[in-house]
Amino acid sequence: MVTMQTPPLPPVGDIISLNAQRNELVFIILAIVMGSIVVIKVLGPLARAWAHKLEGKAASPELQAELDQLREQIAEVEPLQHRVQELEERVELAERLLAQRKDQDLLPRGGQG
Repeated sequence: MVTMQTPPLPPVGDIISLNAQRNELVFIILAIVMGSIVVIKVLGPLARAWAHKLEGKAASPELQAELDQLREQIAEVEPLQHRVQELEERVELAERLLAQRKDQDLLPRGGQG
């Protein structure tokens, strides 16, 4: 009859450390998978938008029409802005002239007094 020897069982401390190492490895793999999913979900749309922009298809036709309309409005407002600035300067000049005239009216005239 053949007798087989069974290998000795490892100490309990070794089993616990092996389980801890296995758990750490599973946690690291899970973290890598979850991180990859998050990166794909977050950066995927950004990368697609960037690619569309590079292709020249960044804006839909509605957005492009609205952008063109806003550019036209800005083009209309710019000359008005210069005109308002010019009018402000004229009003300031008129106020200074009126203030000088008022000061001259308050001063006593020569020969009077």
